[in-house]
Amino acid sequence: MIYTKEAFLTGQVILINKPLHWTSFQVVNKVRWLIRQKLNIKKIKVGHAGTLDPLATGLLILCSGKMTKEIDRFQGQEKEYSGRFLLGATTPSFDLETEIDQEFSTNHITKEMIENTRKKFVGSIQQKPPIFSALKKDGKRLYTFAREGESVDVPSREVSITNLTLDPSGFPLIGFVTSCSKGTYIRSLAHDFGKALKSGAHLTDLCRERIGEFRLDQAISIDEFEEQLRAAKEEIPSKTDS
Repeated sequence: MIYTKEAFLTGQVILINKPLHWTSFQVVNKVRWLIRQKLNIKKIKVGHAGTLDPLATGLLILCSGKMTKEIDRFQGQEKEYSGRFLLGATTPSFDLETEIDQEFSTNHITKEMIENTRKKFVGSIQQKPPIFSALKKDGKRLYTFAREGESVDVPSREVSITNLTLDPSGFPLIGFVTSCSKGTYIRSLAHDFGKALKSGAHLTDLCRERIGEFRLDQAISIDEFEEQLRAAKEEIPSKTDS
């Protein structure tokens, strides 16, 4: 990546390793602010190509300047995640954002059951997004309905799971790696997996490893991005910073 004013305005792809507890919007705001401050740019477009939940870490693609026109293309590419989900309990948000609301037995679950269930979640499947999500219904975010205690019908939609590898060695904590299409909610995958085992489950941690050909090991932290901006020196001031 080229750390110059002209390069960011012309358009660059910025690969960030999103820290835990940060929203994707906070990352965008921070990176935009750093570019403006360090390179003396009054105004610049920065956007992300696919939200990560605050409790997730991993690859977040940011686009600057004219590259923001490519955001839709990046969003449509296959994604890969790793993480863990806990069998035997559910939460309203399908992850650790909310407290456990129901507990279930896991005594009947065998490795064979887990493997047979895994096979059912590979390919095209119907999935309901979590009500604790930023999707809109009637112009209102679903998480707004959830936090106000309102019930709302969330329609199912078809998503594609290309690969799902499980590690049940820490049972009832199940490790996984999965590749999936745009629009797949890993929280819903965990929740539905528990239900299919006649138990319950919720996501405990999640990391996005890949989007298309971009991988997490190519990404940098926000601190590293700031350091590299600070070290960058422009020989010729740009005239396109207004």
